[in-house]
Amino acid sequence: MEAWVTRDGALARERVPDPVPGPDELLVEVEACGVCRTDLHVIDGDLPVHRPGVIPGHQVVGTVVGAGDAVRSVGFGDRVGVAWLHRTCGTCRWCRSGRENLCPEATFTGWDHDGGYAALLTVPEAYAYPMPHDDEALALAPLLCAGIIGYRALRRANLPPGGVLGIYGFGSSASITAQLAKAAGATVVAITRGARNQALARELEVDFVGDEAANPPELLDSAIVFAPVGAILTQALDATVRGGTVVSAGIHMSPIPEIDYDRSLFYERDLRSVAANTRSDGAEFLALARNLRLAPAVSTYGFGGVPDALADLREGRARGSLVVRMG
Repeated sequence: MEAWVTRDGALARERVPDPVPGPDELLVEVEACGVCRTDLHVIDGDLPVHRPGVIPGHQVVGTVVGAGDAVRSVGFGDRVGVAWLHRTCGTCRWCRSGRENLCPEATFTGWDHDGGYAALLTVPEAYAYPMPHDDEALALAPLLCAGIIGYRALRRANLPPGGVLGIYGFGSSASITAQLAKAAGATVVAITRGARNQALARELEVDFVGDEAANPPELLDSAIVFAPVGAILTQALDATVRGGTVVSAGIHMSPIPEIDYDRSLFYERDLRSVAANTRSDGAEFLALARNLRLAPAVSTYGFGGVPDALADLREGRARGSLVVRMG
């Protein structure tokens, strides 16, 4: 099959053997795969190499075309979603307590296991999400990481009913999270660089849109930092009320400058992070997204355009969610 493979800090288009599903795995023909900043971190080496020559991509919508002997609940022709969390041990203290995203043995799609920048991939049956056939794959793909991670970050942000949420950086995940928060009645403030991102925030009727140096018009109850820039965490803390919460939603962050305790962290402000997601997060969010008819703003690329999509994301030319269409 054709695939984009990570080679020495870059991607190479190669022919590789078709994957073979294990006993409890599905073989999935990829329809669409979302492009995520985490893919850049894997390719660029910001994240340590877990598997040399891995195929990135972890926001996958596809059709089941094969299965191992132990598969029971998913059939040929079913449509499924494949997300970042690939497998966990199921027995550690975190798995047993419903916090499988913290499992020390967790493995991840597009980092430990080949992902969706390919014609086919495999996924454990228990980690695949059922997806509707009546929705466009291009609109579903961003929900599988940008959406799920945004949902978990919003839950961890302790946003009070009717509160003020600051969103720093306005890419794929932020744009979906803003829609969730607005649907719940929050006031949403977007602080972001780039005319395209600012225009998208205005299209989504965000209450205030400012550039990266802007101060929110009022203090924030909560903030979520999607931009992988450590200094923004301090900026967000400074903009929150007493007792406010700031969440870092990325898997990689540049160094955080020294924090002035009295100015930025005192008065019971909380600084929190998000580490992957649980399958419960995914199931809850996907049901909510369907009920709310969330509609990611999608820019589409062909399979040969994967490097172009990643370059657009890297250089700040992206708008909303970038998705690769297979075929």
